[in-house]
Amino acid sequence: MAYNYPELCLVIGETRITAEQRQTRPVIDPATGQVIAELPIATEADIRAAAEAAALAYQDWRRTSSHQRQAILRAAAAKLRERREELAWTITTEQGKPLAEARGEIDASAETLEWFADEARRAYGRIIPSRFPGHRQLVEIEPVGPVAAFAPWNFPLINGLRKVAPALAAGCTVVLKPAEETPGATMIAVECLREAGLPAGVLNVLYGEPAQISDALIKAPEIRKVSFTGSVSVGQSLAALAGRHGKRATMELGGHAPVIILDDVDVDQVATLAAAGKFRNAGQVCNGATRFYVQRGIYDRFLAGFAERAGRVVVGDGRVDGTQMGPLANDRRVTAMEGFVADARKRGGGVIGGERIGNVGNFFQPTILHDLDPAAEAYHVEPFGPLALVAPFDSEEEALARANDSNVGLSSFVFTESARRQRRMIDGIQAGLVGVNTFQVAFPETPFGGIKESGFGHEGGAEGLEPYLAKKFVHIAG
Repeated sequence: MAYNYPELCLVIGETRITAEQRQTRPVIDPATGQVIAELPIATEADIRAAAEAAALAYQDWRRTSSHQRQAILRAAAAKLRERREELAWTITTEQGKPLAEARGEIDASAETLEWFADEARRAYGRIIPSRFPGHRQLVEIEPVGPVAAFAPWNFPLINGLRKVAPALAAGCTVVLKPAEETPGATMIAVECLREAGLPAGVLNVLYGEPAQISDALIKAPEIRKVSFTGSVSVGQSLAALAGRHGKRATMELGGHAPVIILDDVDVDQVATLAAAGKFRNAGQVCNGATRFYVQRGIYDRFLAGFAERAGRVVVGDGRVDGTQMGPLANDRRVTAMEGFVADARKRGGGVIGGERIGNVGNFFQPTILHDLDPAAEAYHVEPFGPLALVAPFDSEEEALARANDSNVGLSSFVFTESARRQRRMIDGIQAGLVGVNTFQVAFPETPFGGIKESGFGHEGGAEGLEPYLAKKFVHIAG
C-alpha cells in the first residue's frame, strides 16, 4: 500500500515553516530518481530562533518529573507502532531500504524511546559520607541543557531518536538536524511526540545547509551539548568547534569493521550470515562488516560460498515484495562504489560484481573484492556501500594485526567455535563493539560507541543517558 509522503517543515517552538515559506531543495526517491517533496531550508534567523526556543522550553521541561517524561516517551513509542506501515513506506521511499528492514528500524526506534523513558526513572544521585560530624554531602544530577543533535541518512528514524530519546528523558531540550536526503520519517516522529504530549519547543527541527546549521548551533550560547553521527572528517571538525566553545560532545564517527573467520567454523553457515550482514541496508551501516579475513585453510570455500550468496541477493525497489537489497541512498554512493572497484582492478585485485544496475535509480551490485593489494583505497576508506573485501590469513597474530590496522575502531567480528580462541580474539581486537559468531552488536539497552577515530561517548544502554546529565556536588554544613 502506498501512503502520502509527509509535509516537510521546519519546527521551531510552536511554529511550523513549510516549503512555501522558504527556499527549498528537492527530496529524491533513490529507486526512481524522481522528486518526492520539496524541503524548506532554514535561514540564519531560523537557526537562531530554534536555539532560543529550545532554551525557553528548557526552563519548564527540566522541571518536569521523570514520571511525566516517561509517560510521554512511552506514549510516543506506542504511536510509532500505530503508524508502523506508513513509517516503513516513508523510510523506504526516501532512503531505499526494503520494507522489512524499515519495519525493523521502526521497532528498534520504539524500543529506544521505551528504554530511555524507563531509564529516566533510574537516574540517581548519591550520598557521600562526610568526614565532618553533622555535615551532609550529596551528588545531585540535573539535565545538562539544550542539545544540538545531528543525524545522518542511513537510518532516518532511529539515528535521530537515539539522540532525542535520552536527551528528553534526562530533561534536556533539543534542536535536531536530520539529513536533508531523508526528512520524512523525522516529521512523523515529531507528530507522534507532539500527540503524546511533548510541549512545544522541547524538540525543534531544522533542515538546510549542514555546515551553516552546525556552525551556528554549536556557537549558540543556549546550546550546552552536541551529539553527532556521521563521517570522521566532519565529526572531528564539529568536535573541535564544540571544544572551542566549551560544549560537551558525543561523536559516533563510523567504522571499517573487520571480520576474523577462523578455520573451525561451519563455512556455509558463516557465508550465509556474512551475506545477510554485509548487504543489509545496501552496506550503508556504520558498524557493518567490510573487511573479511579468512584463515587460509577455508579461504577458497568461504570466498566461493560468499560470492554465490551475494549473487543471489535480489536487488530492486524496496517497496516491491521479494526485494532483499534496495538502492543506495544517493548517487554519491554509487560514484564512490565505482571508484573503489576501478582502483581494485587497477591494482590487479579480483572483482565479483562491481557494476551499476540499470540507468534509473541508485542500484549497484553486491560486490566482493578479493586478493587485493593492501594499499588499495577500499582498505583505508570506509566503503559504506554493498562492497566487501576478502583476504586470507595464516596465524591468529596476523589476523589481529590486519584487523587492527585501521584508524577507526567501532565494531569488529569474530567467528570461531573455540572458547579459548574467542577469548584471545576479544582481548586482541581494538574496537568498541565486538560480535562473536554474530553480526548483531546494537540494541537499545546496550552501549554503542567506538574507539580511535570512531569517536567518543556512547549511545544506548545506561551509558547513553549519562552525556545528557550534569552532576552537582552539594556540601551542607550543619
